[in-house]
Amino acid sequence: MIIEVGMLALFRIVTVVIYSILVCVVGCIWCLFSPRHPNHVARFGHMFGRLSPLFGVKVELRLPPEAASFPNAIYIANHQNNYDMITAANIVQPNTVTVGKKSLLWIPFFGLLYWLTGNLLIDRNNRTKAHGTIELIVEQFKKKTISFWMFPEGTRSRGRGLLPFKTGAFHAAVAAGVPIIPVVVSNTHDKIKLNRRNNGLVIVEMMPAVDTSAFEKESVRKLATHCRELMSARLDALNAEVAQRETNGNV
Repeated sequence: MIIEVGMLALFRIVTVVIYSILVCVVGCIWCLFSPRHPNHVARFGHMFGRLSPLFGVKVELRLPPEAASFPNAIYIANHQNNYDMITAANIVQPNTVTVGKKSLLWIPFFGLLYWLTGNLLIDRNNRTKAHGTIELIVEQFKKKTISFWMFPEGTRSRGRGLLPFKTGAFHAAVAAGVPIIPVVVSNTHDKIKLNRRNNGLVIVEMMPAVDTSAFEKESVRKLATHCRELMSARLDALNAEVAQRETNGNV
């Protein structure tokens, strides 16, 4: 079977591979001077975010006015596909680390950088260890200025819309007494074509913080449902805005 790859697609693929290897190698060396410092994630996440123009994507960031003064928190975002690295990564705030699966360690170059930048690796197939992760997150909140970025869907949605939320992030937020800060990324499924020059607009919006203390007497599931409803409504609004602006050429 012969796979035809256009020149633009080939250029993008080669450039991304070279750029990513350089960022990972330089990043690993940089992190050796202060390994696992939580500021590293935002620094190198933004570096990957700079790849968005290469893919012909305009990423528009929207943050609430109070974003710079947010306390320790758990950020939750919709997880669509690998393009989250060039969209959502742009809005990661300082002192924020992500919670990811252990298998990420096996990705050449990137896996080592992911660990050295201070991200938390978990075994999603082990319920006992998952419970221990919540306790670890709560302990980290007590010790230092740090926030955690989590994908409550637990997997990439790949065009299936906003999937049901798992409750781990919400258990941790309630136990630690920290707010939930939703982040919504407009649709990227089947939007970015490697051999197309212009792939349009993607909006990444950080929503106001959700006060988890208001749910202390409610179930964690109700908190998860409340946040999912907020994000689902905002996702629909952002997708509609993107469609209208792209139709009108206002990108």
